[in-house]
Amino acid sequence: MQSEPTNQTVAAKAGENSASGSDENLDEAGYDPSRRRTQGYVVHCDAHHAVISAEVDARVEYMENYWAVGQLVSIWVGENRVIGQTARVISPENGWVEGDRNQVAVHVELIGEVVPTENGTRFTTGISGFPQMGCIAHRIRSSDLAAVFRNNSDTAIRIGHVTQDPSIDAKIDFEKLLSRHFAVVGSTGVGKSTSVTLMLRKIVEARPDIRVLMLDPHNEFGSAFPRNGYVLNASRLVLPFWLFTLEEIAEVIFRGQDGIDIEKEILRDMVVAAKIVHMDDAQGGQASLVRSTNTAKQRINADTPVPYRMLDLLKLIEDRIGKLDGKAEKPHLKALKDRIETIVNDARFQFMFDPTKCGGDRINNVISEIFRIPQGDCPICIMEMSGLPSEVVSSVVSVLCRLAFDLALSSDGAIQTLVVAEEAHRYIPADVKAGFWPTRMAIGRIAKEGRKYGAYLGIITQRPSELDQTILSQCNTFFAMRLSNTKDQDIIAGAFNSGAQSTIAFLPSISNRECIAFGEAVYSPMRMTFETVGAEDLPGAHIRENQNAVRAGREINLGAIIARMRGTNIPASLAHGDDPYGHDLQALNAASMSQAAAKGGGSGAAPGTAAGNAARMPDPAKIDALEALANKSIEQRYIDAAKDPNGPPGTPEPLRNNRENGNSLIRRLRG
Repeated sequence: MQSEPTNQTVAAKAGENSASGSDENLDEAGYDPSRRRTQGYVVHCDAHHAVISAEVDARVEYMENYWAVGQLVSIWVGENRVIGQTARVISPENGWVEGDRNQVAVHVELIGEVVPTENGTRFTTGISGFPQMGCIAHRIRSSDLAAVFRNNSDTAIRIGHVTQDPSIDAKIDFEKLLSRHFAVVGSTGVGKSTSVTLMLRKIVEARPDIRVLMLDPHNEFGSAFPRNGYVLNASRLVLPFWLFTLEEIAEVIFRGQDGIDIEKEILRDMVVAAKIVHMDDAQGGQASLVRSTNTAKQRINADTPVPYRMLDLLKLIEDRIGKLDGKAEKPHLKALKDRIETIVNDARFQFMFDPTKCGGDRINNVISEIFRIPQGDCPICIMEMSGLPSEVVSSVVSVLCRLAFDLALSSDGAIQTLVVAEEAHRYIPADVKAGFWPTRMAIGRIAKEGRKYGAYLGIITQRPSELDQTILSQCNTFFAMRLSNTKDQDIIAGAFNSGAQSTIAFLPSISNRECIAFGEAVYSPMRMTFETVGAEDLPGAHIRENQNAVRAGREINLGAIIARMRGTNIPASLAHGDDPYGHDLQALNAASMSQAAAKGGGSGAAPGTAAGNAARMPDPAKIDALEALANKSIEQRYIDAAKDPNGPPGTPEPLRNNRENGNSLIRRLRG
């Protein structure tokens, strides 16, 4: 039977590994300045903690040997090394003698052990044998530290370095990061946005098939992805009103007001009727035959994503008003009609109601643009929210998150999307009475069920204590940056389920770009520093460029700023670049505008009336051309993108492989 190594044997090994050298390396006091680890001895141990007694030298050349709080140490137990994190260092006598060797008691939390194997060392979080009294302890060697944080997964990517030793890479498993959801938390200004930018770049590089939908409330991420990001802002977004569910469109029309349930019920009936009218027109009057069946009645409801016209909706309300004579419902109908006309004619809401963009069944167009189908060189869609009216933001987020999940579900996982919610506490607050309920439900569904189908969630927030804790609990990887609020620290401490609990105590004092990473995507919890991102690729770089240009003397274009504030006639100098997939649509728009200009004329009908709304509709030729393009299947878009020599590179991916075409996908979306 092989005997267990004695402390003397272990001490000899420790001496060998510490490069203590021969006697000729010793100074006149008998110390070796090249030695990197000062030894200590275990004097107390339980299932979670150990206390190490050690002597330290006060001279400058030995300062590196001090037992520092937060660093890892090794304790020899046989051939293994139990790893502990220093949580507390005290002087037993509460004193210090300058220039002399002093005794200290080092309190450590035990986190695992390094075990020698045939293929080198391996770190495990379990401990097979706990330290006995007198076991030798010292500062962890670099090879053992590397073993603690080593991530050999084929899907691991480097995002920075371990703070204790910059030579050791900090790696995450991006597959686990995506499939198990993640959260980045930290106070304002610590580098959350920059860190997310870094990780997203690495992810889309490693996973070219993944799509990213970034909900950007501050319009800062557009400049962070100049090469592979596509920016959707208030001037570019097209999100037809008929894609909204009843609750979502009601939030836009009624703006969160209470006490208008009667109007909402009227709206429900009118929306269903308007959808049926549009089906009648689209099918040459044959829809009434189908509509008579119970099946058809069940399939069409106020939430079904099929198109209808605002003109039809307003006319149906007008007709219903005409049939009533002094009844109590009449004032509610008139109020509803006024609300709809006001919102439809508000320039800020044209991304929803402009008939030249939103008329007809152009769901293929909408989904292709937002969810990057095909992706080409721009798999990241940045949805800039600050230019949208505040009363519509919650509904827009609800629609986008709901579509992300439905696309993943309806495509059997072929369309995989990561939804990243910056300032997530705005959309999913902890108070269930606050926020917009459909938005909470849409994000919650991704968090709870999305991983099965390929809909993933990334949460960014400075106040984790103000987040819906049910949704936050679904995030299995955390990057906790500096947090000063004790409530926020408590939330992170509750999620921290492995490693040294004292790690969380560092949250108020860690540096910018530094975080405590833990969860499914990291091999073991680590304090790490993110890679540096170039100044030109930082979030909000365009804002800083404008500020610097003004300081350098550039004049401010007030007219352009006012136009942007009003949401009309956005100058090209303020708008983002063209969509690489939108050339056909832009050409059609330009051609139809030229034809309209050649014809001249216009209507003087008052806005808000049926005649006024009709006057705003484009000519039939333009509608036919736009709808023909909009009805192009998603599968056909892949094929066209691959054939176009001037278009971005890209080939049909899982949709074609699974024999799933775009039109059948849309049918599944609509049930």
